[in-house]
Amino acid sequence: MNDFLIVGGGVIGMMMARTLSDSGADVTIVDKRELGQESTWAGGGIVSPLYPWRYRPEITALAEWSQGYYPELAEELLQETGIDPEFRAGGMLMLRVHDEDDALAWAEKYNQPLTRVDADFIYKTEPGVAPGKEQAIWMPEIGSIRNPRLGQSLKRSLELRSNIRIIENVEIKGIREMDGYAIGVETANSVLSAGRVIVTSGAWSAGVLKDVLPDIPIQPVRGQMLVYKAEPGLVDRVVMLDGRYVIPRNDGHILVGSTLEYSSFDKQTTDEARESLMASARDILPALADLEPEYHWCGLRPGSPDGIPFIGEIPTMKKLYINAGHFRNGLVLAPAATQLLCNQLLGQEPVIDPGPYRPEHRMSEAEAGQMI
Repeated sequence: MNDFLIVGGGVIGMMMARTLSDSGADVTIVDKRELGQESTWAGGGIVSPLYPWRYRPEITALAEWSQGYYPELAEELLQETGIDPEFRAGGMLMLRVHDEDDALAWAEKYNQPLTRVDADFIYKTEPGVAPGKEQAIWMPEIGSIRNPRLGQSLKRSLELRSNIRIIENVEIKGIREMDGYAIGVETANSVLSAGRVIVTSGAWSAGVLKDVLPDIPIQPVRGQMLVYKAEPGLVDRVVMLDGRYVIPRNDGHILVGSTLEYSSFDKQTTDEARESLMASARDILPALADLEPEYHWCGLRPGSPDGIPFIGEIPTMKKLYINAGHFRNGLVLAPAATQLLCNQLLGQEPVIDPGPYRPEHRMSEAEAGQMI
């Protein structure tokens, strides 16, 4: 029997498996697909919440801890696996921000490097941006990571560890329980046993827990994106305008995102979203009007009512844990969310206060109607 069984092989599940295995534990990670093929693959890879001052302090605490972790992690994974997650530390330029005063007040409160910049700065920094932009918010320390390659490198890192067992393309039917304790999970053909079970299934987490915690408010939220192939250097950093963004890759690919759609588990792309994303791309970088998107796809975020994840032991069953509900910020918050739950599992001092993320606290907020 394994020490830990992780249900869900996205970035959070893989980071947790890696951290727990490094403690000497035996870990099994199981996914209904191949590891890293859902929202971990589909997202954009910006290592910051979009417009971070608009989030509650609980998100800021996780994001602040996580952001400094990615450069080190990317280098470590490259050396370990030979797969480069391509962390880019170019900064983030947010055009035409209407709540600048709120942004500046947040930056002062949390000691964040955020400044108001003018047109001269904008066009010296990103000459390809559409003309006529008079003001922006600049966050110089924000970077991005190539999330599909991050997923590949994390998976390879797990494969190199002898105390990790990877099970792919196996769907979980439910939690196996005895005397109020989780003892494993049931699949269509077998039972996987473990001392403790951790659900990191993203948008599918509520389904995995349906018989244990049926009212947990995690639901799928579709996000559609495009990618263009341009010459490297057309844009060198993340640029945002009116809630949409472009993200450059080292080889000239430029991601454009994203939509926010409550459409259950429907993963079909739509012509309407394609046209809207293309218009946003042109509004930020007019040169993209001369190109056709290379690919259009979508993924499902694990939406929660206010974006604060559920992290901790499930109150209705011992030895059963969750780390899910990160909404649009799964990759951003993954290092801190991983470390916070691993601290609890390994009896360590938590890196941040775990109270606001505990499932019983989050569920009580929901029942009180406090989630927004």
